[in-house]
This record gives sequence, structure tokens and C-alpha cells, in this order.
Amino acid sequence: MNYELLISFVFATAALAISPGPDNIYVLMQSIVHGKKFGLATVAGLISGCLIHTSLVAFGVSAIIKENDTIFFIIKLFGALYLLFLAYKVFRSEGRLDLGSQELPKKSLWQLFKQGFIMNVLNPKVSIFFLAFFPSFLFSDSLSTVIQFYVLGLLFMFVSTLIFSAVAILAGYISEYTKQHSQVGIYFKWLQIVVFVGIAIFIFIAEK
Repeated sequence: MNYELLISFVFATAALAISPGPDNIYVLMQSIVHGKKFGLATVAGLISGCLIHTSLVAFGVSAIIKENDTIFFIIKLFGALYLLFLAYKVFRSEGRLDLGSQELPKKSLWQLFKQGFIMNVLNPKVSIFFLAFFPSFLFSDSLSTVIQFYVLGLLFMFVSTLIFSAVAILAGYISEYTKQHSQVGIYFKWLQIVVFVGIAIFIFIAEK
């Protein structure tokens, strides 16, 4: 068991979850407009959808990843290039957090849970990201790769739930802070770039 690899995975996941993206911005807006429990319902739906993507990646990749060095290298290369592409997209973005331009219709807690779940499950980019992110963090020579993928998936869900829930609970403070500190988006932009590039380098140099 490589616990250092698991710890690295947790920190990388936390850095990714903290960086503003469509999901946590959506959670933030639901909490600001309708209240904390509506934000938390959205979090529950979004995170539940990660189980589907974890399963797709676990059963689709685990059968080949330990058997073929060439395929493992291709997956590593794909993962590193995809994360560098994400870093480039962030670099080209404005780096501004706009929390005032979204209109959100009132929905029930169940509707928000269901919408968050469907938003996540129907987003193929999540599976692509998991495929790019997870394989280089396999942490055991004795556990099956399927189990390891599920451990990583559950860790990803746990860490993301903590951070997204904090966003929902602290929505009012976060909104006020971003209004008073207009440059905060720039800092988050460069945090995302550093995280994506750092993980891309780690993935590319990781050994089987």
C-alpha cells in the first residue's frame, strides 16, 4: 500500500475542488438564492453521479492497465495532455468570478438532487477526467485495480463533498468576499493552472 500516493491524491482532489468550476459555482448560486439546504441538495446530486463515472472507468480500464505497458503509457500520455489542455483553457479564460448574472428558478430539494445527479452523469467530461486522473494514483500491488479505482472514486467523492458543502454553507460570506475582492478570480485562475500542470507532470512521470 502506497499511502503517500493516496495522500497526494487527496491533496490534488482538494485543490481541484477548491478551484471555481461550473459545479461549485452552481452550488454557490443555489445556496445564495435559495438557502444552504438547497445548495447541499445540489451537492448530494452532483457527488452521487461520480459513482457512475467511477464504475465506467474502473471496469473499462482495469482489465488492460496492468497487462500492457504500451496501453498504460498511452493512458498516461492521454491523461497528461488532457490536463495540460484544461490548464490552457483556464489560461485563456478571463479569470473573473461573475456571481450576479445567473437566474435560478425555484426547485424542490429532490428536484435539485436529481438535477445535480443528471448534470454529472450526462457530462462525458467527468469520465474523461477520471480516466486521465485516476490510473497514475493506483496505490497497491495486491488489491485489484477495480477495488483501487473505487477507493479513489470514494475518496474523490468524500473530499469534494466536504469542500462543496463548505461552499454551500459559507455561500453568503463567499459571495460578499468575491464582490469586495475583485482580483480573487485571478488567484483562483492561476491556482487551477498550477494544479492541472502539476498533476499532468506527475501523471507523465508516474511508473507502473
